[in-house]
Amino acid sequence: MADPITTTLSIGWLIAIIAISLWSLVWKGIALWFSGRRKQIVWFIVILIFNTAGIIPIIYLIIYRGKKAR
Repeated sequence: MADPITTTLSIGWLIAIIAISLWSLVWKGIALWFSGRRKQIVWFIVILIFNTAGIIPIIYLIIYRGKKAR
């Protein structure tokens, strides 16, 4: 029989992993959209390849937030 504490911790970890994955997916999607529209291939590839829990996409969006696409 499973220990209730272990089961609760496992569910907590699962919820945390899902939350971080969704957080990362949202930021990655937004950053990929903007970098693709601006034809910034290097940024697009970096954001697409590296999983950083949203850190690189957020940095990209901060740097280029006010600049218009050509």
